[in-house]
Amino acid sequence: MSVELPAPIAGYFNADKTEDAYTVSLQFTEHAIVRDEGHAYTGRKAIRQWKSASTAKYTYAVEPFAISEDAGLTTVSAHLSGNFPGSPGDLRYRFELEGEKISGLEIVA
Repeated sequence: MSVELPAPIAGYFNADKTEDAYTVSLQFTEHAIVRDEGHAYTGRKAIRQWKSASTAKYTYAVEPFAISEDAGLTTVSAHLSGNFPGSPGDLRYRFELEGEKISGLEIVA
Protein backbone atom coordinates (compact mmCIF):
# COMPACT_ATOMS: atom_id res chain seq x y z
CA MET A 1 0.00 0.00 0.00
CA SER A 2 1.24 3.43 -0.84
CA VAL A 3 -0.19 5.16 2.26
CA GLU A 4 0.11 4.37 5.94
CA LEU A 5 -3.25 3.16 7.24
CA PRO A 6 -4.51 2.65 10.81
CA ALA A 7 -4.26 -1.02 11.81
CA PRO A 8 -7.97 -1.89 11.49
CA ILE A 9 -8.17 -0.32 8.03
CA ALA A 10 -4.94 -1.97 6.86
CA GLY A 11 -6.39 -5.23 8.19
CA TYR A 12 -9.50 -4.73 6.06
CA PHE A 13 -7.56 -4.12 2.84
CA ASN A 14 -5.18 -7.01 3.55
CA ALA A 15 -8.10 -9.36 4.27
CA ASP A 16 -9.87 -8.16 1.12
CA LYS A 17 -6.90 -9.29 -0.97
CA THR A 18 -7.35 -12.86 0.31
CA GLU A 19 -10.95 -12.98 -1.02
CA ASP A 20 -11.89 -14.74 2.25
CA ALA A 21 -15.22 -13.28 3.36
CA TYR A 22 -14.85 -14.70 6.87
CA THR A 23 -11.47 -13.01 7.38
CA VAL A 24 -12.88 -9.74 6.04
CA SER A 25 -15.83 -9.94 8.45
CA LEU A 26 -13.49 -10.36 11.44
CA GLN A 27 -12.15 -6.85 10.84
CA PHE A 28 -15.57 -5.48 11.92
CA THR A 29 -17.36 -5.15 15.24
CA GLU A 30 -20.20 -7.60 15.85
CA HIS A 31 -22.87 -5.02 14.90
CA ALA A 32 -20.98 -3.06 12.24
CA ILE A 33 -22.75 -1.64 9.20
CA VAL A 34 -21.39 -1.71 5.64
CA ARG A 35 -23.02 0.45 2.96
CA ASP A 36 -22.18 -0.42 -0.63
CA GLU A 37 -23.98 -0.13 -3.99
CA GLY A 38 -27.12 1.28 -2.36
CA HIS A 39 -27.49 -1.50 0.23
CA ALA A 40 -26.72 -1.74 3.95
CA TYR A 41 -25.36 -4.87 5.62
CA THR A 42 -25.57 -5.05 9.42
CA GLY A 43 -23.56 -7.49 11.51
CA ARG A 44 -20.69 -9.83 10.72
CA LYS A 45 -22.92 -12.50 9.16
CA ALA A 46 -24.42 -10.00 6.68
CA ILE A 47 -20.96 -8.54 6.01
CA ARG A 48 -19.65 -12.05 5.25
CA GLN A 49 -22.52 -12.61 2.82
CA TRP A 50 -21.92 -9.21 1.17
CA LYS A 51 -18.21 -9.90 0.74
CA SER A 52 -18.79 -13.45 -0.48
CA ALA A 53 -21.31 -12.25 -3.09
CA SER A 54 -19.11 -9.39 -4.30
CA THR A 55 -16.09 -11.70 -4.57
CA ALA A 56 -18.12 -14.17 -6.63
CA LYS A 57 -19.45 -11.38 -8.86
CA TYR A 58 -16.30 -9.30 -9.44
CA THR A 59 -12.56 -9.77 -9.72
CA TYR A 60 -10.69 -6.63 -8.74
CA ALA A 61 -7.54 -5.11 -7.30
CA VAL A 62 -7.56 -2.19 -4.83
CA GLU A 63 -4.72 0.25 -4.22
CA PRO A 64 -5.24 2.90 -1.52
CA PHE A 65 -3.54 6.19 -2.45
CA ALA A 66 -4.81 8.83 0.03
CA ILE A 67 -6.19 9.08 3.55
CA SER A 68 -7.94 11.85 5.48
CA GLU A 69 -9.84 12.23 8.75
CA ASP A 70 -12.87 14.37 9.46
CA ALA A 71 -15.58 14.29 12.13
CA GLY A 72 -14.61 10.85 13.42
CA LEU A 73 -14.46 9.25 9.97
CA THR A 74 -11.36 8.07 8.17
CA THR A 75 -11.68 8.27 4.39
CA VAL A 76 -9.38 6.21 2.22
CA SER A 77 -9.30 6.94 -1.51
CA ALA A 78 -8.39 3.90 -3.56
CA HIS A 79 -7.92 2.99 -7.19
CA LEU A 80 -9.84 -0.10 -8.32
CA SER A 81 -9.45 -2.09 -11.49
CA GLY A 82 -11.24 -5.26 -12.47
CA ASN A 83 -14.22 -6.72 -14.26
CA PHE A 84 -16.90 -4.41 -12.88
CA PRO A 85 -18.83 -1.64 -14.67
CA GLY A 86 -16.82 1.58 -14.82
CA SER A 87 -13.43 -0.10 -14.29
CA PRO A 88 -10.94 1.26 -13.64
CA GLY A 89 -11.98 3.93 -11.21
CA ASP A 90 -11.46 5.53 -7.83
CA LEU A 91 -13.66 4.93 -4.78
CA ARG A 92 -13.76 6.42 -1.30
CA TYR A 93 -13.97 4.09 1.67
CA ARG A 94 -15.37 5.92 4.71
CA PHE A 95 -14.46 4.05 7.88
CA GLU A 96 -15.76 4.51 11.39
CA LEU A 97 -13.53 2.83 13.96
CA GLU A 98 -14.30 1.45 17.39
CA GLY A 99 -11.09 0.46 19.15
CA GLU A 100 -9.23 -1.98 16.92
CA LYS A 101 -12.28 -2.85 14.79
CA ILE A 102 -14.35 -1.20 12.08
CA SER A 103 -17.86 -0.25 13.20
CA GLY A 104 -18.94 1.32 9.93
CA LEU A 105 -17.88 1.37 6.29
CA GLU A 106 -19.43 3.24 3.39
CA ILE A 107 -18.03 2.74 -0.11
CA VAL A 108 -18.81 5.58 -2.54
CA ALA A 109 -17.70 6.81 -5.95
